[in-house]
Amino acid sequence: MDGGTVLRGRPVRVVLLAALFLVGGAFCLAAAVRPLSPAAPTTLNAALGVTGVLLGSALWAAASRVTAVVVHAALVFLTAATALLAWQSATAVGVVGLGPMVIALGSYAAHFTSLRATRAHVSTTVALVTTGAVAATPGGFAVPWLIAMVTAVALTESQAQLSGRLRAIAATDPLTGLANRRAWQAETARTLARAHRTGAPLTLAVLDLDGFKEVNDRDGHDAGDALLRRLARTWSGRLRTSDLLGRYGGDEFVLCLPDTDLLGAAEILARLRHDAATTWSVGTAVREDGDSLTALLNRADADLYLRKRARRAPEPDVH
Repeated sequence: MDGGTVLRGRPVRVVLLAALFLVGGAFCLAAAVRPLSPAAPTTLNAALGVTGVLLGSALWAAASRVTAVVVHAALVFLTAATALLAWQSATAVGVVGLGPMVIALGSYAAHFTSLRATRAHVSTTVALVTTGAVAATPGGFAVPWLIAMVTAVALTESQAQLSGRLRAIAATDPLTGLANRRAWQAETARTLARAHRTGAPLTLAVLDLDGFKEVNDRDGHDAGDALLRRLARTWSGRLRTSDLLGRYGGDEFVLCLPDTDLLGAAEILARLRHDAATTWSVGTAVREDGDSLTALLNRADADLYLRKRARRAPEPDVH
């Protein structure tokens, strides 16, 4: 999630994950060089430090190819490494010092994964690292450790809830509740890439309302807004769960129909016309090998323009 934001050509979620590995690795190497006590696990710290630096560098180098599965696996690895460090810590300070890492892992998951995945990650992290801390030789850190873990859970939950609301706001057209232009393009691009890989058909449709300006001029903008909301609600109820309807701007809507050829698209569009609140024109385009989303939209736009022009053409003079 939020994988579309980039920093110097790299997804921010991967850049920050690489930073977690690199910073964690640097701290482990520092602890190996300057241990807190003679009994400190210097060999383990050195091994985890080198591993963290190498994995962080690999994530940075391969940032554009890092998948969601890799991100989840990396978080699990960091959790296991933190639990191992807690178990092998020689001092109470060393154990409690791992609390910020738990908070950092929870905060990262809250921002870049779903609410369900975030809760799973933070629960697993708190359980494993606390188990390691309890099994560690030193004691006397129960209260500060409890404070750290409660803080981690509370911060993670609040940030996950806030991030979820912000993502929904950023992806939703506030008037109709449909996907907005940016969100529709992002999801449709992923669907198109999947169709290219599998060879499945895919049709895009651009829908443009007829006479919408006249509705606003005659009845006011509130009436125009009500019409757009009614259409969005009606169309959404007649589409399949796999179809993606979005508002592209003004009185123009876009529709992605995966696993659908031109004939199937015509049947779906006919359903949308049934008892419609107003008349509208539509242009369609079917996926061809090598199509980009822009090329597909341009063909659908061109088809829409031809259909609208044909409707406005005067009747031929038969005399």
